Amino acid sequence: MSDDHSPISAQAARQLFAELKNSPALVLAVSGGPDSVALMWLAARWRRSLLRGPQLTVVTVDHGLRPEAAREAREVKRLATELGLAHRTLRWRGTKPKTGLPAAARDARYRLLAEAARKAGASHVLTAHTRDDQAETLLMRLVRGSGLAGLSAMARLTERDGIVLARPLLDVPKSQLVATLKRAKIGFADDPTNRDTAFTRPRLRALLPQLAMEGGDARTLARLAGRLARANAAVEVLVDGAERYLQLRARGDAPQADRRSYDASAFALLPEEVRLRLLLRAVNALGHEGPAELGKVEALMAALDQAMRDSDMAARPSAPANGRAILKQTLAGALISLAGGRIHIAPAPARRTQR
Repeated sequence: MSDDHSPISAQAARQLFAELKNSPALVLAVSGGPDSVALMWLAARWRRSLLRGPQLTVVTVDHGLRPEAAREAREVKRLATELGLAHRTLRWRGTKPKTGLPAAARDARYRLLAEAARKAGASHVLTAHTRDDQAETLLMRLVRGSGLAGLSAMARLTERDGIVLARPLLDVPKSQLVATLKRAKIGFADDPTNRDTAFTRPRLRALLPQLAMEGGDARTLARLAGRLARANAAVEVLVDGAERYLQLRARGDAPQADRRSYDASAFALLPEEVRLRLLLRAVNALGHEGPAELGKVEALMAALDQAMRDSDMAARPSAPANGRAILKQTLAGALISLAGGRIHIAPAPARRTQR
């Protein structure tokens, strides 16, 4: 698929979905736009080429935010029926938030899709994220100051609400999907919110042509996200090893599911990114208000480092185990303390409600 403007061939489509052929059932998330309609058409063509393959169910989520959405869902149902696919329309009901609407709508969509997948006995929900979406996601996270994990952008396979999200089109440019639909003479909807500059993603999307003139086109940005993902995976391996190392330094303390405890002197010798991720893992595992914000975990680690320097604890690993806590903080529902030469992370006591 070297030509970004050529239709996707049947052979190329088979390669896109090959790893899913043994799944019992799949849910296709189809809104009616070009990307998701192309996903549906390609998946239907691929399924017909198999002697035995997964059952395909098309699901359209109507967020109730645009009057055209109901008509678009009916059009998706019509095309799905023509392709021999089952279709369901799910509606996001209830009061919509006044702020953070895109994120809330996204969470609602994935929740409804996961529920539909469980009812259909599907192992995966397929979404139509493209290479263009990957580039935009990288830019969004870049301007928000994300860390290495965030800048890795979207993975081809992720787990959410007990269902695997698959993005088989993640390496495919949007232009190829549009060319595929034009060749097949299939229409699609145009969502005006994709150009609404009240939202961050459309504003960044408008910048892409200028970035492309400087060499930062979607292909290059997506390649960068892939390289960052590769580096992030390597760091995670180091964090796994550091966790095992700290457990070996526990001097016979039995690990407990409801707390983490690290030797402060050994912790202090680890690379900064590894220490940060160890704290992030522990806080997210034991806190009840997470996930923790990266910036707040960075501030927590800075406070721990300063407390260890002030007490010279890192240089005196023999500090008494019953020493008083010289630092105690809560973050995302976890209690973090430094005492007796050890860093302790445990669930924080529940907040008292004011009457």
